[in-house]
Amino acid sequence: MRVLANILWHFPFCGFMTALTAFIVGGIFIISVIGAPIGLGLIQFGKFLLAPFSYSMVSKKDLNIEQNKAWKTFGIIATIFYIPFGLVLCVLTLFQIAGLFISIIGIPAALVLAKSLGTYFNPVNKTCVPVAVAKEIENRKEQKNVNSYLANN
Repeated sequence: MRVLANILWHFPFCGFMTALTAFIVGGIFIISVIGAPIGLGLIQFGKFLLAPFSYSMVSKKDLNIEQNKAWKTFGIIATIFYIPFGLVLCVLTLFQIAGLFISIIGIPAALVLAKSLGTYFNPVNKTCVPVAVAKEIENRKEQKNVNSYLANN
């Protein structure tokens, strides 16, 4: 089912163009060096957009990936400067979502884009992982919530 959804994402709805746009914009940010944290996040997002029904975007913090403190600080500063650009990308994506909702077959693709609006707005420290990994991360978070609730009672 995911393979069929990925095929529908690319051919009737030109999902590969969205992925290509994310790669190109990410590359421009990396070339500028100052926007490297943003560019790396957008390239990961482009990877996600190549197969959005097989991958998911998660925060590196959720994966317990240790990062250099200077890089994290630089990422925060870059994010502050990226906010206006991220807003423009979010608005453009909202128009794309509205266009996909016009046809019934485009609704799943629109939902994928709607879920990924947060990544468009702030791609710093996000990475693309298979859906199974994202589900396991979510299950572990929920298990921690259950354990904290049970400990309080």
